[in-house]
Order: sequence, then C-alpha cells, then structure tokens
Amino acid sequence: MNSEIAKSTSRSFPYRIVIEQRLKEPSRTYSLLISVLAIVVALFIGGFVIAQAGGDPIRSYRHIAKASFGNIGVFSDTLVKATPLILVGLACAVAFRSRLWNIGAEGQFFVGAFGASAIVLTPILPPDTSPWIFIPVMMVAGILMGAFWGLIPGFLKAKYNVNEIISTLMMNYIAVAWNNFFIYAVWSESGFQMSPMFTKNAWLPRLTDYSKVVPAFRGLTTHLGLLFGILAAVLIWFILYRSRWGYEIRLIGDNPQAARYAGLNITRNTILVMMLSGGLAGLAGMSEITGVVHRLQGAISPGYGFTGIIVAWLSKLNPFAVILVSILFGALILAGREIQPSGIPKMIQGVILVCLIASDFFLRYQIRIVRRE
Repeated sequence: MNSEIAKSTSRSFPYRIVIEQRLKEPSRTYSLLISVLAIVVALFIGGFVIAQAGGDPIRSYRHIAKASFGNIGVFSDTLVKATPLILVGLACAVAFRSRLWNIGAEGQFFVGAFGASAIVLTPILPPDTSPWIFIPVMMVAGILMGAFWGLIPGFLKAKYNVNEIISTLMMNYIAVAWNNFFIYAVWSESGFQMSPMFTKNAWLPRLTDYSKVVPAFRGLTTHLGLLFGILAAVLIWFILYRSRWGYEIRLIGDNPQAARYAGLNITRNTILVMMLSGGLAGLAGMSEITGVVHRLQGAISPGYGFTGIIVAWLSKLNPFAVILVSILFGALILAGREIQPSGIPKMIQGVILVCLIASDFFLRYQIRIVRRE
C-alpha cells in the first residue's frame, strides 16, 4: 500500500528539490540582492508586529523616514546617532574579518568613555587646557582603554583558546559596573547618578558652533566625531585591502590552516586585531561622551555595541558600507523614540539581524529543482 502511495506521489510531483553546497563564492550582485530581500522580509515581519500591536505599519515606517531624513535638522541628528555606530560597526567588522567574534564592543565603548572622562575629571589636564590638547589626549585615552579591554579576551583566545564570544560578552558587564562605581561614588555630582559637566574646551565642536561664519549651520548638532568615523573607515579599508597586515588578517579569517602553514603568527595577529577592534569601540565611547553627553553617566548607549554587530553583518564587513548602514540604523534609533510600544525599534533591529543570518543559507547553498528519474 505504501509503495503504491509513493509511486502515485512521484507521478503527481515529477520534480524534487536538491540543496547543494556552493563550490565558489556568489557574485557581489547576488549577495547584495539577498541582503536587500532579507531586509524587506524583516520590515514585513516588523510591520506585522506593529499591526498586531494596534499600529499602522505604513504610517510608522513613513514617520521613521520623515523624522530622520525630513529636513537638514533631523538629518543632522541622525548623523549624531550614526557616528558611534560607524566606529563600533568598524570595530566589529575588523574582528569578524579575522573570524574573531567580538561581542564586547559595548563594554569597550563604555571603558573608552571612562578613559576620556578621566582626563577631565581626575583631572589629568588642567581645566583651562586648550581644546587642541584636550581633545587629542582624550582620544588617545579612549582608544587605549578600549584597546586594553580588547587585549584581555584577545590574549585569552590566543594563548589558551578561551572562547572570545563568552569572554567579551562577560566583560561588558564588568565595564558597566566599573563605570557605575565612578558615576555613583567617586565622580558623582551631589549624589546624582552622573559626573559633573565637562568644561567646554573638552567638548567636540559641532556644526552649530560655526553658525556665525556659516549661518546655514545654525542648530545642526553633527559633531567632529563623524569625521573620526569617516577617517577610521578609510584607515580600516586601507589596512584590510592595501597592506600586508590586512592580507594576513583576511587569510587567517578565510583559512586559518593555510595561514598557519604559511608561517603567519596567528597568536600575535589575534591579539592585535582584538586590540584594534577594542580601540575603535573605545573611540566611539570617547566621541559620544565628548560630542553629545558632555559628562559621564550610565545612559550613554542605547545598545550601540550590539547594534554595531548588525551594522557590520549587514555591510558584509565592508568599511565604506558600514557608513551607509550606520546612517540607516541611526535613523531607526532616532525616530524609534517616538514609536510606541517603545520596544518596537529594537525588535525591528533584532528581526533584521535574524533575517540576515538566515539569508546566509542562500549564499552558502544553492537550490535546484530536478526531475525525478
């Protein structure tokens, strides 16, 4: 009886689906198309959830676009939100390119903010120091603190093969607790959960500061950190694709066995890449603390470190694509504050990440429909 059913089924459906692993990398056009389709699917799912919550998906997405790109003023605010994402996205991209899964960019962001704040609040430099000295020293402090926070899991991975996903994730909690100790106790302003305001010569300049020279800049909040992000993207692109070290990073990420056979020092590269990744995330914390908040406090990140993972993945680890994707996610963060329920924007981010990860199936495998024999 079962054989008769099987025969009748094969006669009804003379074709079958075959899934095969790809023997060569798909084209860039195909990869881009798959990523775009994944985002479309994610937005459709997000729209379905918004509808179930009683909202209008079309109006919600239209509001996000208008509140983020509607005029030069809101676009300036979008760039402010995109600035730390650019640096954190680059931090994740350079680590992922070497197949090091740095999930600790959030903690590196926080300690970078701490390092920059220490220059002002300790104080290491006098309050009347010139901005031309204050800002570079704060940059160096933020980068060094982030690099140190990346060094620890990098060393553990290189020397003892400790899983970097676990170590970097756990260090996020240590970084937040470390900052909170200084925010609530050592540097607390009159018992409030924040430090005193930085002196203005420790602030990153904003476009609106030059409105007397260029009236069109009046009210624009974009600060110098955006330039840091753009220059960092150029630097990371040059390192990855135009330097010997970048070739080593890519070779280790693509084929660790071949890299080891070629005599590359994987231990040293693992530590250096994690330090570079941490330094970029630390610079992101410095730019946020000096360009936006102007004091050390707990609520300096709405999850930039974790959103940076999505940014790096969506950009396919391309440093220049990180800039564009960061602007899109900066728009989602900015406009998402006005969408209710308040968890909808983060839900959309999470759905996008899941869809992007799932879309890798179509990049690794090909689906063919063949006729049954």
